[in-house]
Amino acid sequence: MHPNPPARYLVLIESGGAMVARLFDVQRRLLAEFDAGSEEVGMMTEGLQPAREAHWPEWDAALAGHSSSEREAALIYALEP
Repeated sequence: MHPNPPARYLVLIESGGAMVARLFDVQRRLLAEFDAGSEEVGMMTEGLQPAREAHWPEWDAALAGHSSSEREAALIYALEP
């Protein structure tokens, strides 16, 4: 068995009118998706400052289904490796 790669990024983004949290590895591969209002989001982001970089080209493939306005409003948290 291969271990799952660690999560490196947490992205909070609107999807279909609801806010979702998406975990990505260092290659920006989706690892998990859950409700952005969950308790886990608060625990994961405590003490971290978000970046607004979801409109950058390196996120194009990972966030391909999102509009430019959704991507510009998204918050990206870099998680400790």
